Amino acid sequence: MALARHPNDGDSARQRLAAAQARVATLILGKDREIRLALCCLLARGHLLIEDLPGVGKTTLAHALARVLGLAWQRIQFTSDLLPADILGTPVYDAEAGGFRFHPGPIFSQLILADEINRASPKTQSALLEAMEERQVSIEGETHPLPTPFCVIATQNPLHQAGTSPLPESQLDRFLMRLHLGYPPAAAERALLQGRDRRDLLAELDPVLDPASLGRLQQAVDGLVATDPLVGYIQGLLAYSRETPGFGPGLSPRCGLALLQAARAWAFLEQRDFVLPEDVRAVLPAVVGHRLQGSGSASDISRNVRALLALPVPE
Repeated sequence: MALARHPNDGDSARQRLAAAQARVATLILGKDREIRLALCCLLARGHLLIEDLPGVGKTTLAHALARVLGLAWQRIQFTSDLLPADILGTPVYDAEAGGFRFHPGPIFSQLILADEINRASPKTQSALLEAMEERQVSIEGETHPLPTPFCVIATQNPLHQAGTSPLPESQLDRFLMRLHLGYPPAAAERALLQGRDRRDLLAELDPVLDPASLGRLQQAVDGLVATDPLVGYIQGLLAYSRETPGFGPGLSPRCGLALLQAARAWAFLEQRDFVLPEDVRAVLPAVVGHRLQGSGSASDISRNVRALLALPVPE
């Protein structure tokens, strides 16, 4: 069967999306798939968690995505003494007006770079829960909507490192995807060592998209067709995780929705107007891995992800 092409193939925003991916790849060398997954996450209106050792490019990737997407962004360095009010903002008494006036914090931006999120206390980490789920912030009974679009790109260090606090399951579940960059291939690392400073290259990185263009692309992703058999395949993955020993509590309905939306975004990047099981499998490790934290060690989680990938597609 010939694969249908998306009707917006010729749209300039779609072409600029490919250009954005190429530009980020000039900074993060040898990680084309990880960059593609990161863009897929943002196309699906999701939040992204990048977890790895210090020095492998987590923050550089987040900075590069912020720049090429043309979004207003703020960087928040998470530390042990950071308070929720430092992120969300606080009411301040205005003597001239004779009352309190809300001073918004850095969370009121289109893209948030939450650097080393697991170095903050659990109380401070939880300040992001409402913002990431509801796209709003509630302060002293008053609700303040966040800008559109709104997304969080967070980095975290491995939990065995000093000064880290594990993210609770409710916080992890707010992230559509979790990525690991790992060390670069040898050829890419040599080019990195012989090339210019990444900070200089970041400073020269111009926007390729803008908020309106990104919004059109996200709307196009929403319109991709997911057939009944495809939805049945995803439901089968969820059921298998709940019924098979060793998976812990299994995957939630929200995980199923995340998997479907991420698969739509991957299909869009493949220039199709419908979703295939191959799209689901392409995004599955990044979508479900951090949601299986309760299923045991890292090796247990990897084994369970492989088991899900090996499930046959229903006829």
